[in-house]
Amino acid sequence: MAPVLLTALSTLNYRNLEAATLRFPAGVSGIWGANGAGKTNLLEAAYLALTGLTDAPRLEVLVRAGEREAYVRADLLQGGSLSVMETGVGRGRRTTRVDGVRVRGQELPRGSAVWIRPEDSELVYGGPALRRHFLDALLSRLSPRHAQMLTRYERSVAQRNAALKSGENWGLGVFDENLVTLGSEIMLLRRRAVSRMSELAAENNAALGSRKSLGLELLETTTPETFRRDLTRRRGEEISRGATVVGPHRDDLRLTLGDFPAADYASRGEARTIALALRKAELDLLKERYAEPPILLIDDFSAELDPQRRQFLLELAASVPQAIVTGTEAFPGSVLELRASAGHFFPETERQDSQVQPVIR
Repeated sequence: MAPVLLTALSTLNYRNLEAATLRFPAGVSGIWGANGAGKTNLLEAAYLALTGLTDAPRLEVLVRAGEREAYVRADLLQGGSLSVMETGVGRGRRTTRVDGVRVRGQELPRGSAVWIRPEDSELVYGGPALRRHFLDALLSRLSPRHAQMLTRYERSVAQRNAALKSGENWGLGVFDENLVTLGSEIMLLRRRAVSRMSELAAENNAALGSRKSLGLELLETTTPETFRRDLTRRRGEEISRGATVVGPHRDDLRLTLGDFPAADYASRGEARTIALALRKAELDLLKERYAEPPILLIDDFSAELDPQRRQFLLELAASVPQAIVTGTEAFPGSVLELRASAGHFFPETERQDSQVQPVIR
């Protein structure tokens, strides 16, 4: 089967990036330059165009100052045919098209990219919401059904919380039915995914040289069998707090290192190793699901000072059909090497090249 390849990425008014189309070959493309040159923004734009996903707190922060909307386009070669995926974002709105036809973001190819970045260490040190988001985002890419159920479940929780806050407790029974039905299936899907992810992450952690075992465990506030009963049992607490206190929206993905909570006992280096192990598990699961490796985006590989983790990244980038890697120094073995400067991207030896072209809208 032919690999999935990002042949071109176009941006317009996206953060500090100058309007351009960058063309990428198979293999490793290395992008280097000083901090603030736009390298991370480029990977963020690629990830948004490929998957429809963004961690931006508000869509308007993706738009260049002084402009009203931004645009990204990915030309994706998949199965021998070319697809054009376009996303426009502005204040509180987003438009996504595939081959000119408007679609929902979740209709984009779900397994097309994995993004590894230094901030991934917050999966270890951050709060439960970060780990839930990581797990649910991955599950939504593995299963369109999970994505649909999660959207409906979160809407039901929001409506139920509004009823609790307003004192309209007479309607809670209706919301309970939705929560139990949707939430129970979400919990079961999470359990299956975490079981497989635990195996892969443990293997990756060992491959990264860790001498401590890595464990993943779901910390659930209820179970599919007791969800309905727990909602009834804690009704008084929910009314006083104005919030739904049990359900998958309150669960956590517990990470342990050598049988101790990683958030409390892992060093910065160990947290980075755990994060890499989790991202590699994400890549492995997507490859298993779609029978082809995702495009790999690695941000700031040069920030990785540990020789073993750096070598792991080098080998990982070389193991997939296509990788785009950024850093403050050149990435060894790159097929294409671009230098970043103030939102522009140039071949290292010259200022103008056929690799850089204006955006065509």
